[in-house]
Amino acid sequence: MLNKEINDRYQQWLSSPYFDEDTRAELAALTDEKEIEDRFYCDLEFGTGGMRGMLGAGTNRMNIYLIRRLTASFARVIADHGEDAKQRGVAIAYDSRRFSEEFALETALVLAAHGIKSYLFSSLRSTPELSFTIRYMGAIAGVMVTASHNPKEYNGYKVYWEDGAQLPPAQADKIMEKMAQCGWDVPVLSKDEALKSGLLQMVGKDVDDPYMSCVQEQLLHPKMDQEKGGSLKIVYTPLHGAGRVFVERILADNGFSQVFTVPEQAQPDSEFSTVKVPNPEDSGAWELALRYAEEQQADLLLATDPDSDRLGVQCRDRDGKYQHLTGNQVGAVLANYIIGSQKAENLLPEDGIMLQSIVSTALTEKMAEGFGVPLKKVPVGFKFIGEQIKKMEEAGKGSFLFGFEESLGYLKGTYARDKDAILGAALVAEAALYYKTTEGKTLPDVLEDLFETYGYFLDEQVACTLMGKDGKERIGKIMELLSADDRSSLGGQKIVSREYYGQGRQLKDGRLQDMDFPKVNIVGLTFENGGFIKARPSGTEPKIRFYFCIAGTCKQDAEEKLEKTKKDFFSAIEHLL
Repeated sequence: MLNKEINDRYQQWLSSPYFDEDTRAELAALTDEKEIEDRFYCDLEFGTGGMRGMLGAGTNRMNIYLIRRLTASFARVIADHGEDAKQRGVAIAYDSRRFSEEFALETALVLAAHGIKSYLFSSLRSTPELSFTIRYMGAIAGVMVTASHNPKEYNGYKVYWEDGAQLPPAQADKIMEKMAQCGWDVPVLSKDEALKSGLLQMVGKDVDDPYMSCVQEQLLHPKMDQEKGGSLKIVYTPLHGAGRVFVERILADNGFSQVFTVPEQAQPDSEFSTVKVPNPEDSGAWELALRYAEEQQADLLLATDPDSDRLGVQCRDRDGKYQHLTGNQVGAVLANYIIGSQKAENLLPEDGIMLQSIVSTALTEKMAEGFGVPLKKVPVGFKFIGEQIKKMEEAGKGSFLFGFEESLGYLKGTYARDKDAILGAALVAEAALYYKTTEGKTLPDVLEDLFETYGYFLDEQVACTLMGKDGKERIGKIMELLSADDRSSLGGQKIVSREYYGQGRQLKDGRLQDMDFPKVNIVGLTFENGGFIKARPSGTEPKIRFYFCIAGTCKQDAEEKLEKTKKDFFSAIEHLL
């Protein structure tokens, strides 16, 4: 039986004339109390990337009413910064998902009702271009309507601040405070009224061209690209998302003339009808691209997710087989290419710094030591890389070289403050061309060279979905158990420290000590050979993720250690998964 609070919420949505007939009919048709509970037991919350959830009616679902309430709360935060902030306005973009265009327009119209200007793209665009647009237009903030790589049933609302990075925690907290005070009945201006008043301005090519110029500036060997780019065969899939126009454009502009775009996945499709999930990390998303790659005998395969901030990569190796590179491996190869090239040409700034998320591979830590470049680790979420870029600019100290996170996110340059798969596609193509023409190597060859030089690191992520209220409670119990775990080794590997990031403490050499790191909901441990395990509940999905980085003397050794370590690790919590 539903408890009173949940039932009251449900009945409000069923009876209030504010909610349209389709919404009320959808809710009236529900017969499963578990389903009703899941839709109304809580409000969707901000996570590392904003707000994301399944589409549908209810307080724990993405729908036009939540968009209105969230935007009204966001508008009040902007208004607190004064009239100038309202006039500077908000940049808004959207991808190919269900209701993305409607949600984006509704966002603009709610902002207009609060006297806040919007710059709304006239058709779908990428997340990195939205990040660029905020600073280019001098906006106070930005909104990207997307659920990134999630299944078709999801959509989301990413919020950005004036520096072009995703909203920092302090500002996110202010929005949530405003939401707690905001009802569901929210004023909305009509589109005609918003356009006539000047509070809604449509944008497109006037932003596209400057953005693409900034992407172009990040390439290291444009002359080589123009002269030899035609020798590299590339198969590309946008996975029905926003990437096609701009990935094709940047590759063509740089002489990569042999680019074949998977036709079945070239057009935007909110159903993502050719894949189970539009995620380049998922092997199923590559089936069509691999078929065409075999036919074309392509050197390189590239895939972008729906909002084109994540880039997946596969390469043909010396044996003619296609090797799927993980986000960690692409990050290592690009770091080697970017920093190695700059160092070889004496272009490496003295105060250069590399950034990566704390759950990304330890291989790049060894590489940074080899290059003599500082590597700073940040919490999960590319906004924390953007935050560090801002701090360096404000301090006038530190030159950002390259940043990445294991979940297929890469950035070079400061034109954007979020990961950019359009730039990533161009850089990976350029790196593949460079190593092919100057060293006769494939990208898998380069990766093997890095392993031989710095040690073999095998990285793997395990994500467990635990839906609903019960799932949320189980995730909490898992984190409690892992925090209490005191085993001295796993899989035969000695543990040299345990990290309790939520407490800001680390257990090392038998004593607890403070950590110089932001407090985030992660529990970790570090092995004496440099590997690690991290456990992290997702802030935007009903999931808990486990990150394994295992060091070995070779691939087989690392694989064997990984399996033993995973078995030992999960033995303490498998009853909750």
